[in-house]
Amino acid sequence: MAEQILDQVRDVFEGQIDFEGQKLAELLANLALSVVGVVAFLVGYFLQDIKLAVWIGLGGTALTFVAVVPPWPFFNKNPVKWLPVGGGISTQPVNLVIGEKAT
Repeated sequence: MAEQILDQVRDVFEGQIDFEGQKLAELLANLALSVVGVVAFLVGYFLQDIKLAVWIGLGGTALTFVAVVPPWPFFNKNPVKWLPVGGGISTQPVNLVIGEKAT
């Protein structure tokens, strides 16, 4: 019982995303942080309020964190299909030729 609950909690926190999901997460993070940085700078510049600019930057960073860090399902649309255990191991011996000797 406790092992099942621990496995479920572990699955939630492990966060499996595929390679395409990693690429999307990186793109979203770069885009969001760039936009937030520009908006925070412009608001701070035109209103001459550094405190507001910092708060906008922090808020945008927190929203970007919430959007990118958790393993949302749309980050795992193309899961990797791994080989089964032992599926890539050949059971037949292979003759290696090193120099001119067969081993």
